[in-house]
Amino acid sequence: MTHKSSPHTNGLQWTTAGESHGPTLVAVLEGLPAGLPIDFEAVQRGMMRRWEAYGRGKRADFEKDALSVLSGMKKGVTLGSPLTLGIGNADQKIDELPNLAAPRPGHVDLAGVQRNQCRDIRALLERASARETASRTALGEVASQLLAPFGIQVHAWVRGIGGVDADWAFPSDEREIAASSAKSAFFGLDSSMDEAWKSKIEEAEEAGDSLGGVFEVAVFGCPPGLGGFEQPVDRLDARLMAALASVPAIKGVSIGAGFSAASTPGSVFHDGIYVDSESWSGLGRRSNHAGGVEGGLTNGQPLSLRAAMKPIPTLRHGVESVDLEQHKESRATYERSDVCAVSAASVVGRAVVALEIASALRARLGGVTFREMMTRFRALGSEQKPAEWPAELGDL
Repeated sequence: MTHKSSPHTNGLQWTTAGESHGPTLVAVLEGLPAGLPIDFEAVQRGMMRRWEAYGRGKRADFEKDALSVLSGMKKGVTLGSPLTLGIGNADQKIDELPNLAAPRPGHVDLAGVQRNQCRDIRALLERASARETASRTALGEVASQLLAPFGIQVHAWVRGIGGVDADWAFPSDEREIAASSAKSAFFGLDSSMDEAWKSKIEEAEEAGDSLGGVFEVAVFGCPPGLGGFEQPVDRLDARLMAALASVPAIKGVSIGAGFSAASTPGSVFHDGIYVDSESWSGLGRRSNHAGGVEGGLTNGQPLSLRAAMKPIPTLRHGVESVDLEQHKESRATYERSDVCAVSAASVVGRAVVALEIASALRARLGGVTFREMMTRFRALGSEQKPAEWPAELGDL
């Protein structure tokens, strides 16, 4: 996946390369300031969370996501040049693995061979595989380390699996999220749902089936004004939802109150403003139905996003399909896969949101060095009251 900033922004840009069973994955991140310390042991730990949750397949038993830094660093700090990371694959059998006879509904298989007019499904699935998300997770962990010194934290947790959803309220204390999710086998806000979710996954595994679910991502500490509205592509809510939708198997994304906004009167939905000495510019909000973004810009409230993941389409017993060579009805070819990867998707979701927020922060602050970014951040005026500002732009 390649991300390009609009001409009206100057944020981060990133690209990834590599195949699921090729020698290595590659991730390139451009736009980092010079002089930012990066803890790559922490990046590695964050990447390994993709494999830790319940419901993963056999590849989790041996894949280590071995991380190497190829460019952009000197003595532990960024140079300001492109950061290039390599993630080695333990399974490198791309040239030996057989082709698939029958395409799997829900994968790139059929649409891809129809586009290429060639039956080589393997040539398609190797890149379309969710294995690519290891690269974006690595970059997202780096982005999180850029955000942290500015007091910005990105969290993610699982809300539901297989139609069994928790009724947790949106957390008001971000400090509790990481500690709570670490106690859950699914990265839930607490472990109260673990047994029910385990039972659903065990039932699906016994039946040769798969399950989807819902996860949420929250961002705390964003100053008002990140994002843009000058062009549609600049709108931060659109960029965040697109980032989550780009994660394989995600079929629905919402921000804030989401679809319930359609049935809520405006007098109830919109987040009232009041005088609050603890909030940015001395102005707080009564609620957060907007999910922290208004008019394409962060508004100082926590960002709240939700993503729905479909069941993984590779099933042990296969799905109705057609053998492409014989042109006869068949069952879809089985490939090694997970039963449920919602928890892993939440880790990836956190990463891609962190990348978008870090990109928006870079665009807002600019600066060549990390130190310069910090100086500009302190000048944003969090303690100034609106009455202290000029009434017209011409007076700035």
